[in-house]
Amino acid sequence: MAVSIRNISAPGYGDDQPTRTDTRAMSVATALFFMVGFLTCLNDIIIPHLKSIFALNYGEAMSVQLSFFTSYFVFSYPGGALVDKYGYKKTMVVGLLVMACGAIGFIPAAHFALFPIFLTALIILAAGMTIVQVAVNPYVTVIGPVGTASSRLNLAQAFNSFGTFIAPLFGSILILASAPATVTPERLLSMTEVARQAYRATQASTVRMPYIGIALTLVLLALALAAIKLKTTTGVSQHTQDFRPGAFAEALSRPDSIWHHPWLLFGAVGIFVYVGAEVAIGSLLVNYMGLPQIAGLRESTAAYFLMVYWGGAMVGRFVGAAVLQRVKTGIVLGAAGICALILILVSIKTTYTSGVWIHPVHLLSWSWTLTVPKSVPMFAMLAIGFCNSIMFPSIFTLGIQDLGPLTSKGSSLLIAAIVGGALIPKATGMLADHMGLQPSFILPAICYVYIACFGIAAIRRPIAANSLLSVE
Repeated sequence: MAVSIRNISAPGYGDDQPTRTDTRAMSVATALFFMVGFLTCLNDIIIPHLKSIFALNYGEAMSVQLSFFTSYFVFSYPGGALVDKYGYKKTMVVGLLVMACGAIGFIPAAHFALFPIFLTALIILAAGMTIVQVAVNPYVTVIGPVGTASSRLNLAQAFNSFGTFIAPLFGSILILASAPATVTPERLLSMTEVARQAYRATQASTVRMPYIGIALTLVLLALALAAIKLKTTTGVSQHTQDFRPGAFAEALSRPDSIWHHPWLLFGAVGIFVYVGAEVAIGSLLVNYMGLPQIAGLRESTAAYFLMVYWGGAMVGRFVGAAVLQRVKTGIVLGAAGICALILILVSIKTTYTSGVWIHPVHLLSWSWTLTVPKSVPMFAMLAIGFCNSIMFPSIFTLGIQDLGPLTSKGSSLLIAAIVGGALIPKATGMLADHMGLQPSFILPAICYVYIACFGIAAIRRPIAANSLLSVE
């Protein structure tokens, strides 16, 4: 016999379901989202810089993202354990302090000019970011009405995108533009070992001061967060999903596992391919815009155009926060996936000339190539940022919907799936080394096919059932 009971452990549901968003808690969350976005996007400036310093090929350069995003897989479950034991606030403070340690690691990395030390510092930085995200993503879903959880997370992600929008400008001015003139890989390899190391140390020194400033900012933010008493929806000052009243009793009466929730599992794959595609494109955009057949831009100039990619994601998330108040998440997600797929195919199959030509017979086969005016393929690729905007928060919300007491564990799985940002960019870089940079973006295109299908499938999914729960 089924008995309907209140699911008081579901996201956004406390002793009294909140009717309005806790603005102070939301302000803290948006500050954290900003820092995470800023530091993640700064990798897109670091990658071409390290590529030129150490004469790396594309596959080797993507080791930056491999190291950075593998940390999400390794540290997401420890992060979830911290949330379960200490609550959201303390976990976020710990994460910020770990991030500060990673930023400080850039000081010895720049001093010794060794690529492995840079990778180690990035791993520590990403570990802290993972801990922060395991806590802050579900936290945003519970500090207001359940019906607007997706919209609220999109709004918070908009500030994440604002950080990604600012980062290229910051990196271009303080890192790329201030670096001495680079030499060709052939010239670098012809130097003596002493001269080569001196050159690398000089080039790498440009990252020292920016990351010192970042470390100090992270410490100050951690201290400020520790001093704030965050109001919660249940009256428990350090609550998590599993600590909310009644959650333990409900969990005991309903033995369950995250592996029994197909939407969570499909959502994890969605996060995997979305982050992988977005990071692969963002990481290679500076080099892509430098191709003669695309735009032929210098690295410092291309970095400014990178702001268009991440700026599109920022604008799209503000727009998405409003649209998702009225339109089902699945519809918006499916449309965004289809648009991203079309744009990336245009970018792959176009080349620059002064005229426009295409043979109509070739449209039905992969052999066609579209010849377009200059900058069309570049701006098509940059426009994908707008399509990316609502993907993470929408997939995340669909993934944790109706998990109840398993929400924190489900959040950990979704954050672990960010490891796609390690594997897909690495694979894309290896493809670029073997078949060329432009055609290598076929791998991110395949990722958008899955996202479009996931969104379309979610259209028929029932609305979150957080007020009542049927228990056998």
